[in-house]
Amino acid sequence: MKKRKAIVARKTKETDIKIDLTIDGKGKSSISTGMPFFDHMLDLFAKNAMIDLKLKAKGDLEVDYHHTVEDIGLALGQAIDKALGTRRGIIRYGASSLPMDETLANVAIDLGGRPYLVVNMACKKRKIMEFDLSLINEFLVGLVNQGRLNLHINQLYGTEAHHAYEACFKGMGRALRQAMEKDPRSTGVPSTKGMI
Repeated sequence: MKKRKAIVARKTKETDIKIDLTIDGKGKSSISTGMPFFDHMLDLFAKNAMIDLKLKAKGDLEVDYHHTVEDIGLALGQAIDKALGTRRGIIRYGASSLPMDETLANVAIDLGGRPYLVVNMACKKRKIMEFDLSLINEFLVGLVNQGRLNLHINQLYGTEAHHAYEACFKGMGRALRQAMEKDPRSTGVPSTKGMI
């Protein structure tokens, strides 16, 4: 079976991002963004998606984390889309209900080609150390648009911010893994339209 992989480089005046992604991997990652909390979330995502991910990002962090977080979402979405190719023979849909201590997050993904994002967070805390948690939404917008995927995240309860976001990133990884899996009974495009 041909490996589903992609290499993406995105360079702007604000950021320089390089991604090497293999879908059919072992969950190994090497991530460096300059933002330790975000590195941790991306590492959890890769491990649970069982993708191999090398991600190196440099950005104008002295100005704000916004540009770097958003551009990582754009580049990672582009890498996922590129690695999936025509999307023939994939399961297409994936879902995960993931507990993390007192927190529960439900995540559903459709790789049907139409970008859409819904995020409902019960945890209303705004920061983990210096990381502004509202930036996660900017990352997700870039990811769904460039990845051409529909993503719904519902963190139902739990007020500890680290647990809440960890459950979401792990759940997102597990749902994506399921959706990207090859369907042994199908080789066609997983749509009645005949295309994605």
